[in-house]
This record gives sequence, structure tokens and C-alpha cells, in this order.
Amino acid sequence: MNANTNVVIREGTIAECIEISNKIPEFNTGNYGEETYLQRLSNTKHLILVAIKNNELAGFKVGYDRDQDGSFYTWLGGVLPKFRQDKIATILAEKQENWAKEQGFKSITLKTRNRFKAMLIFALKNNFLIENVEPKEQIDDNRILLRKILK
Repeated sequence: MNANTNVVIREGTIAECIEISNKIPEFNTGNYGEETYLQRLSNTKHLILVAIKNNELAGFKVGYDRDQDGSFYTWLGGVLPKFRQDKIATILAEKQENWAKEQGFKSITLKTRNRFKAMLIFALKNNFLIENVEPKEQIDDNRILLRKILK
């Protein structure tokens, strides 16, 4: 049986994203609250996706039209550790990408940090290209900006 058979992806809520992010170990240094979500998502085209597996919230992905330049910014997302072998991040990314194409976006952008190696590898494997690096005091905190052209 395919491990992804019982994964459901649907539009989610800010509260669900916060609930999931509070359980993701990599986000241990200050999760975003509802105010931050509302500031970023208000008055702009956005998409909140959640993944459910075995009736449990398993992951999320949030993006919005940050730059209003034809790119869709995939801002925040994560998958709970116990679901990371189920390809949920890939399924969420595909759904987000398809939605962005349907909405007329020409590319998807994201920003990650050197310390989040799994995210960087995921992005590179999914045809994102490094566009820029923002140096920070600690090299682990360098921000890496990536872009994927939608075809």
C-alpha cells in the first residue's frame, strides 16, 4: 500500500498552522503568532494548505504574493517528524505550485537558512535555483533565497 494513500491536503487555517509549527523541533526559536500571519496574508493573494494523515494534522505550507512581481512567495511550512518519510512536504509543494500556476504566477520564491539543510536540499531537488545569499553574523544564519520558474 502506498504510504501517501491516506494523506489529505486541504486549505487550512492560521490556527492549524500554529498548532503544527508548535510541534516542529526546528521552529524552537519563536514561532509566529496569529498577528504575524494576519500581517503577511491580509490584502494579498495567499494560500494556506494543511496535510492530514490518519486524521492527524501532519504538516502545513503557507505562501502569499509578497513582492507583487509575478512570483509567489512560499513563506512557511513544515512537517511533523513522525510524518517526514511520507513525502508530505513534496505533496504540499506540488499542490501549492499547481495553485500558483492556476493563479497566473510565473515563479515561486523561498528563503531558508544555512542551518536548515533539509529544506535547502528539498528546494534544490525540486528545481529551485539559488538566486541570492544574505550574509549574517553567524554563517548558519545566512539567508539563502531561491526561485523556481513555473512552466
